[in-house]
Amino acid sequence: MRVLIIKTSSMGDVLHALPALTDAMHAIPGIRFDWVVEEGFAQIPSWHPAVDRVLPVAIRRWRKHWFGSQVREERVVFKRELQSREYDAVIDAQGLIKSAALVTRLAKGIKHGQDSRSAREPFASWWYDKRHDISKQQHAVQRTRELFAKSLGYALPSTPGDYAIAQHFTQELPADANQYLVFLHATTRDNKHWPEDHWRELIGLIEPSGLKVKLPWGAEHEHQRALRLAEGFDFVEVLPKLTLEKVACYLAGARAVVSVDTGLSHLTAALDRPNITLYGPTDPGLIGGYGKNQVVLLPAESKDMAAISPQMVMQKLVTILP
Repeated sequence: MRVLIIKTSSMGDVLHALPALTDAMHAIPGIRFDWVVEEGFAQIPSWHPAVDRVLPVAIRRWRKHWFGSQVREERVVFKRELQSREYDAVIDAQGLIKSAALVTRLAKGIKHGQDSRSAREPFASWWYDKRHDISKQQHAVQRTRELFAKSLGYALPSTPGDYAIAQHFTQELPADANQYLVFLHATTRDNKHWPEDHWRELIGLIEPSGLKVKLPWGAEHEHQRALRLAEGFDFVEVLPKLTLEKVACYLAGARAVVSVDTGLSHLTAALDRPNITLYGPTDPGLIGGYGKNQVVLLPAESKDMAAISPQMVMQKLVTILP
């Protein structure tokens, strides 16, 4: 059986779909998947053992120059690749008009998705041949697992979801694996940042443990923050600029992780690493970290990240360190 998945973005959403593939892999021997995903996250599906082919799409980039000659050419190539196979089932796990109208409708196969009461954008359901009622009162991982079970005709497992990607990195771990912590200090919104002096105080609290601290970064302003956080601490390493796969290798080898609300926090959960995620203005609700040893810290009475003290984080960290 060959199935096409449409789950294009964001990083957390793409990761949250992985346990559904694992369920299907165990329920239907020999099932194989192709996956349409935004080009920036194209590495992620390839880590799952049931995925054969990844079809990168660039809707985010294409929208800026939709009718430009280069974009038109890329869209033609993508459509040709998408329609080169007939699928036993096409599952739109995104539930958005853009995914349904621009991708799902072009694919060859019976199209499954959430019904109008379940989808994030109800009109997306117009493009599906089979529409499924999926309860919104459950974690995003569970919603996708239920969608796959109903689309492919097997019973939803009662066991926790398994991302099944940690084993991909077992041969690529850093030489000092399990001897360091990773601090994910970078995120997109200013009000989701934890204050730099809090990070530095936490680093000071870590020092007696003998563990190293590694600081990844993406953009240059994040690099500069990492350098400021590491200043004066010889056990703190500012990592070089890395691909997503290399970041995943460092996360997979971490003793534990402390993170703000970012896609890499969900990647940490998918790799089964202990993780403390600091939330402020956003509510983890039904889209927070899903997995083993995932701890959420929220400010007691406000949405101000500064209200989470380094001592609070350290107390939680001690309880999850293996």
